[in-house]
Amino acid sequence: MTLYLFQVLNGLGLGMIYFLIAVGLSIIFGLLNFVNFAHGAFFLLGSYFCYQVVALTGNFWLSLLIAPVIVGAIAWFAESNLLNRVYNLPHAFQILITLGMALVIQESAIMVWGTVGKNIAVPDLLQGIVQMGDFAYPIYRLFVISFSAVIALLLWLLLERTRFGALVRAGSENTEMVSLLGVNIFKLFSITFGLGATLAGLAGVLAAPLRGADPFMGAEILGIAFVVVVIGGMGSFTGALVGGLLVGLVQSIMSSLWPPGVHLMIYGSMALVILIRPYGLFGRA
Repeated sequence: MTLYLFQVLNGLGLGMIYFLIAVGLSIIFGLLNFVNFAHGAFFLLGSYFCYQVVALTGNFWLSLLIAPVIVGAIAWFAESNLLNRVYNLPHAFQILITLGMALVIQESAIMVWGTVGKNIAVPDLLQGIVQMGDFAYPIYRLFVISFSAVIALLLWLLLERTRFGALVRAGSENTEMVSLLGVNIFKLFSITFGLGATLAGLAGVLAAPLRGADPFMGAEILGIAFVVVVIGGMGSFTGALVGGLLVGLVQSIMSSLWPPGVHLMIYGSMALVILIRPYGLFGRA
């Protein structure tokens, strides 16, 4: 019984990390109608910047603050100077240019940090376990769950209770109407793209002490992020949260019950949702 409770908590932690990655991808697609295959690379950068800041300062908390901001700034610069030129082109062009950008980031990471993965230590404050009777669970994993939940709440408030959130939601419905109301739609696009990348970078920082940083983690996480978005529904905050938790729980529990079938069950869950609801659990046609 304790094993399954352990795996359920692991699944919640994984699910919240997947949510942080997928919600940015979902928002970007919902507002910009833009297919971003470089999103996993922002997760990769978040992990590597976490490693670099910790290596230079020994302070994980500083990396938690700095690394996502740097990733968001890089994404904002790329969007403002490169990606905004292909918004009106077919999705095939968007896929090609963002895939190329992801490969550039991956190869740059190899040039700077090498091909061998880097380990990031859990901060001293979060080392150890919480003991509850016969059940023990790492403190850092509990921190990941609780911290991600706070970020999710703040993001919900941003999207649902602020003018920026109203513009994002309105823009996802009718971009031309928002532009006609006097809103600088291109500035809104840039901020939204940077916000999505910042969330992916934050997920990379949180994941770094759990799995380290390696140059090929971006492609792996991108596939899972798209699964989460498809399950939850494009452009849906709630869908990204539910989809992330569902995928995290499936992955964690199946790693105990049937380790070789973990990825099969993840993509099988996506196929089942598509059969029942082609636009995702919370998506719109």
